[in-house]
Amino acid sequence: MSSIAANRQLGASGQDAGLRRFDRRRLLALVTKESYQALRDPSTLLIAFVLPVVLLLLFAYAVSLDAKDVRIGVVLESPGVAAQELAAAFAGTRFLDAHFAHDRREVADKLISGELRGYVVIPQDFEQRLARRDNESLVQIITDGSYPNTANYVENYARGVVQTWGAGLDAAASPPAILLEPRYWFNPELESRRALIPGAIAIVMTIIGTMLTALVVAREWERGTMEAVLSTPASVVEILIGKLLPYFGLGMLSTLGAAALAVGVFDVPLRGSLAALLLLSAAFMVPALGQGLLISSLARNQFLAAQIALFTGFLPAFMLSGFLYEIEAMPAVIQVATWLIPARYFVETLKTVFLVGDIWAVFVPDLAAMTATGVLFFLAAKRATRKNLE
Repeated sequence: MSSIAANRQLGASGQDAGLRRFDRRRLLALVTKESYQALRDPSTLLIAFVLPVVLLLLFAYAVSLDAKDVRIGVVLESPGVAAQELAAAFAGTRFLDAHFAHDRREVADKLISGELRGYVVIPQDFEQRLARRDNESLVQIITDGSYPNTANYVENYARGVVQTWGAGLDAAASPPAILLEPRYWFNPELESRRALIPGAIAIVMTIIGTMLTALVVAREWERGTMEAVLSTPASVVEILIGKLLPYFGLGMLSTLGAAALAVGVFDVPLRGSLAALLLLSAAFMVPALGQGLLISSLARNQFLAAQIALFTGFLPAFMLSGFLYEIEAMPAVIQVATWLIPARYFVETLKTVFLVGDIWAVFVPDLAAMTATGVLFFLAAKRATRKNLE
């Protein structure tokens, strides 16, 4: 009976606290207490400051969408001069690592073993085909279909080498009246690192905002200290804000550190302003922290909170935000689902502020979407926390 009475008293005090007038001094005391607790926790500091550096290093050097030095074979069956020149063109491109042979049987086994990703056959009658202007069947291109993306790269690069070499022959015969030169905006070198690093910052912020908050608050539920705090005169709003403000500060510091690494170490340009970057990061921290708080309120133990944060926070941010995979290439149903993922808007704005500049026509809708999602998470977390008191 005493336990039931104590729970009722705790619930009543929690309801009274939820109606209590907001007090800035109590909030400051809660923020100070939570800040000291975060600074004394080595795991929190590790996640906030060490893990971002490790992830950025991995995404900068271990993950690359650039296809350079792809190993291919070039089977030179024709002894003609034109065939030799085309083979030299394959040897001169920086995208392909050409290995030469005179019989396709020499490279077929290497393709099967994975030593080569494809091979190009310059046939014996290459000069006759060239004389007939049979451009569609000048060479034979065979690729390893078990790696579809690499197979497409090999085919496209090989076709490009042949077309560029053929265009050089035509230009020597009759100089073209118009010379077309492609130009790539925002990332002229087409380096995937410059697109991956801004997106990686969103992944880092998701880990700090969602996963770290969910684990820390769930740990307090496990230890029973959360109930003790909720039984104090502080309101639920004060307690929630006091819990989250220190982690908001950690997230912003981590953003500054990640941006400094991106610009100073990984050579990613920051064409927008630092103020815009901080505003975008602050807006994203609202739904990230709110989601972490909601998860901890529902799970109330660290293991379950970590699993929920992984499947609802980290994985959607990694797979469905446009960080690695273009959203337009996803099925229509998945594209609709991405509108519910805050990281989608953050990745888009990060790429814009780093590679393009301060484009507020892009920023404003994304800022509104992130803020609205964050408000919904906080309202749900507040309701769940009050129910836990009853």
